[in-house]
Amino acid sequence: AFFVKPENWSPFAPNGIQGVLGGVAAVFFAFIGFDSISTTAEESKNPQRDMPRAMLYCLGICTILYVAIALVLTGMVNYKNLGVDDPLAYVFQLVNMDFVAGVISFTAIIAITSAILVFQIGQPRIWMTMSRDGLLWPKFSKIHPKYKTPSFSTIITGVVVCIPSLFLDMQFVVDLTSVGTFFAFILVCSGVLFLDHKGESKKAKFKVPYINGQYIIFILFIVGVSLFIGKTDYTEVVARKPLLIVFWAVWLGLSVAAFRYKFSLLPVLGILTNLYLMTELGWSNWVMFLIWLAIGLIIYFGYGYKKSKLTLQREQIGNPGDLM
Repeated sequence: AFFVKPENWSPFAPNGIQGVLGGVAAVFFAFIGFDSISTTAEESKNPQRDMPRAMLYCLGICTILYVAIALVLTGMVNYKNLGVDDPLAYVFQLVNMDFVAGVISFTAIIAITSAILVFQIGQPRIWMTMSRDGLLWPKFSKIHPKYKTPSFSTIITGVVVCIPSLFLDMQFVVDLTSVGTFFAFILVCSGVLFLDHKGESKKAKFKVPYINGQYIIFILFIVGVSLFIGKTDYTEVVARKPLLIVFWAVWLGLSVAAFRYKFSLLPVLGILTNLYLMTELGWSNWVMFLIWLAIGLIIYFGYGYKKSKLTLQREQIGNPGDLM
């Protein structure tokens, strides 16, 4: 912080709000850690108390650290000079602190490795749960007799992650990770709306505060459209980011549905925020994501749809008249 030059912060946001949101979309993968925490509920002594606290602590600490580091880096050098692979080490080299730059470069390897291992915790447990529900083969839910972890799922996750990472461009992998995470969060928010509509939220152990968005969502839509159309270059923005059309169409649909079904405000805002950030990513990421999604749907309809617990329960119950 002693090397910060305040003139480097002028202008403070040189690319405006679009630049800020584009940056958010690019680095969103860095917040996946709290998502990994949510997959360890079964390994928590008191998940109803500990899980929300752990995720909020994680988000708070990480956000403060990210903001502080970004402020110091952009204060030490002009932001235009930070387009390098190792900005932390780079800025310390500029101020002739080569020893510190070397320490940072070395510890970055450890930090990245530990972060990847944290990400690897979540996926095997997701596959384990899907397997228990009959959506994947039973082997994915196999628990190691000694380590008490989903061993097969962990090995498959390692192979699926490691091999492509040897050949794919890092920035492409980062963006692909972000777009997948955005979509996953959209599904979670949609699930909350579905549970609210079915009245199942009252039975859930984890609850989301309900705020009636019947009118608020539509009012926000009108305000958002007015501000967007008020821009003289809005046609150019749409031409450059045609996926915005999807965003506005979904917002309109949610406004109508919210008025009809009295949707909760928080999940809808979650859907819209993640969907907008998805539009900040390139077409290539969307194409790869859709391909990956198609593979998942093929596995689901080829295996999970027929083998799921819900299907087997329906088959066992059969026609209600048969029980008479």
